[in-house]
Amino acid sequence: MGINTERDIEANLQIGPTDQGMVRLFIEASDAEIPMDFDPDEAEEIAEEIRAAAQAARALRD
Repeated sequence: MGINTERDIEANLQIGPTDQGMVRLFIEASDAEIPMDFDPDEAEEIAEEIRAAAQAARALRD
């Protein structure tokens, strides 16, 4: 299983700041809840990776 393996799983994603000054990605799917906390610098790095992936995906569509 990898990034290109499609799965039929429905999930909710919430992103926001915590009261501890962290950025939380909160994923909820079926019986699973996954909170992932990142410091603001890590969150910005992740955002850059998401932007780069979006740009690469657009290039594949064109």
